[in-house]
Amino acid sequence: MVGRMPTLPPAEPAALDDLRARLRATRWPDTPEEAGWELGADVGYLRELVEYWADGFDWRKQEAALNEFPHVRRNGIHAIHARGRGPAPFPLLLCHGWPDSFWRYLKVIPLLTDPGAHGGDPADAFDVVVPDMPGFGYSERPAQPLNSIDVANLWAALMTDLGHRRFGAAGGDMGSHVARYLALDHPARVTAVHRTDAGLPVFTGDPATLTPSESAYLREAAEWGAREGAYAMIHRTKPQTAAVGLTDSPAGLAAWMVEKMRSWSDCAGDLDRSFTRDEILTNVTIYWLTGTIGSSMRMYRANAAIDPAQHARRVEVPSGFTLYRGDVLQPPRAWLDRVANTVRVTEAPRGGHFAPFEEPESYAHELREFFRPYRNP
Repeated sequence: MVGRMPTLPPAEPAALDDLRARLRATRWPDTPEEAGWELGADVGYLRELVEYWADGFDWRKQEAALNEFPHVRRNGIHAIHARGRGPAPFPLLLCHGWPDSFWRYLKVIPLLTDPGAHGGDPADAFDVVVPDMPGFGYSERPAQPLNSIDVANLWAALMTDLGHRRFGAAGGDMGSHVARYLALDHPARVTAVHRTDAGLPVFTGDPATLTPSESAYLREAAEWGAREGAYAMIHRTKPQTAAVGLTDSPAGLAAWMVEKMRSWSDCAGDLDRSFTRDEILTNVTIYWLTGTIGSSMRMYRANAAIDPAQHARRVEVPSGFTLYRGDVLQPPRAWLDRVANTVRVTEAPRGGHFAPFEEPESYAHELREFFRPYRNP
């Protein structure tokens, strides 16, 4: 199917009624005293969030706000395609991760498309493309799980279809992987690539060649995986088991997603520092209404099957990294130079894994600064 989709498909009233009924009928687990977030999702916090979701959250208001953006659909892929306001807008593809969708970039899109209206230089304007990965958000679910290489190839074709021959790419989380493979497999198309992380490190070479900072980084990554990575192991091995409960229970879905939004953001344990309740629930409700939690998790399984040799490839396209202090890992410069032609590294004083949403002004500034030399290749 090729054509313009000016708005998102509206939620059916029956779907919203069913959501509220399920929320009000939530069966809550027992909770040890003073457990808080130590054992996972804080049930006390979730009870309040679910009550608000059922009786205070206005999805129609959020739906109207989302429809203020220009939406398109190409061959089953949903995307925002926002034209820049400046003398020569540069095409920029933004790649999201999990647990989110095009939602990750909502706050930053106006700053990138119209910098002149937000204290910037109109010459830094971008034509912004933010697609939902297959099986995420409003894109169709693939018959078989796709990996980041597959998605990168789809995005190259999407950019052609949207009229962009050369473009910049940026991303975080799984979007960082997709941006990396775009640079690796389509270097004639991608002028430069910006990432907010280097992904969880995979190293198959001689450990003796690692610098002390790189060795420490690999140890930290392994420790983080043992401490925080159980969700990813489930996604990689038995995603359908978890998908049954998360697709049936909106409270369960919120627990699965919100715990990560708290752990990975720079909120110092207080979600209100990074997100409003409406912002959190907009992200979660997109997953609920589209029924995409299972298909999104299956991408982890597809990525786990990628040939290890792919991880050893070095990106030669000019690469920039903005490392936000609240993100899950902080790769050292030696590692970034090992994996990419790294021309710029910035350490941001605030922000976390969802930096475009947590710190949109900072993120927009970083993209303007990084891509400026590569706008007219």
